[in-house]
Amino acid sequence: MNIEELLKDKAIKPKEKTEMISQALLDKTLSTDSLIDFASKAKDPAKATCIEAVEFATKQQPSIANEKMLEFVTQSLTAKAPRVKWESAKVIGNIAQLFPAKLDDAIAHLLANTEHEGTVVRWSAAFALGEILKLKTKHNADLLPAAEAVCEREEKNSIKKIYTAAFKALKK
Repeated sequence: MNIEELLKDKAIKPKEKTEMISQALLDKTLSTDSLIDFASKAKDPAKATCIEAVEFATKQQPSIANEKMLEFVTQSLTAKAPRVKWESAKVIGNIAQLFPAKLDDAIAHLLANTEHEGTVVRWSAAFALGEILKLKTKHNADLLPAAEAVCEREEKNSIKKIYTAAFKALKK
């Protein structure tokens, strides 16, 4: 699959492009490494589409992710483009259970994104942080109080609900 040609094809709707890339990842006709290599050099709209395809694929099959993928989406949390930030956060939420010992940088960037003015960026950060909290790792010693403080400051109930659900899951 030539990702560049696919993304430039005006005859294919954006959602279809995302689904096609996602399916190619799932059926292994496209490697995650080659997608990352392309996306890391791409402009933000193309990068975001690639990350969104990874998000779709990892929601169905988290095991397609590798450490290179984790590093890429972790770094992408610091991008300027909100869509790149939020898609990356969703991928991390999907794959965190595969890399419980390698989440320090991701957690730091996600916590920074909880201060973003964009609701979707904050929602996605909450989703990823909630998934990391549910893993009940050593990270929770620092992450739980930080997440509780973020939840206190958050004005949107839809985002507060995500944190509250994670806190409840910890008590089980």
